[in-house]
Amino acid sequence: MALAVLDAVVLDCPDPRALAGFYAGVLGGAVEGEDDWVDLRLPGGRTLAFQRAPGFVPPKWPAPEDSQQFHLDLEVADLDAAERGVLELGARPLDTGDRSRGWRVYADPAGHPFCLCAC
Repeated sequence: MALAVLDAVVLDCPDPRALAGFYAGVLGGAVEGEDDWVDLRLPGGRTLAFQRAPGFVPPKWPAPEDSQQFHLDLEVADLDAAERGVLELGARPLDTGDRSRGWRVYADPAGHPFCLCAC
C-alpha cells in the first residue's frame, strides 16, 4: 500500500511563468498562476510546477563533480521533429554525440537537463 500520491514535480527557476510556457509548448497543458509559483496542468491530470528561486544556479551536465539533481525523460514519436520543436522553444542541446541512439539530451531555458526519448 502506497503512503502517498505524487502531486507535482516542482522545478526551481528564475522566471516561473517563462519556464512554464516553455514546458507548455513541449507538453501541452494550461499554465496557471503568477509571480513566485506557477503550475502547468498537463493533459492526463499531472502537474509540473515552477517556483522562483532567488540565486538559482542551473545544474551542470555532464559534470562528474557536480550533480544534475534530476532530469525529465519525455517520450516522443519522432526524435528529429521533437528536437526541432524544443530548439524553437528555447532548449539547447547538451549532448550532440551519437545520433543513432534512442534519446537526446537538452537543457530547458533555465538550464535543467531533460531527455527526448523515442517511444
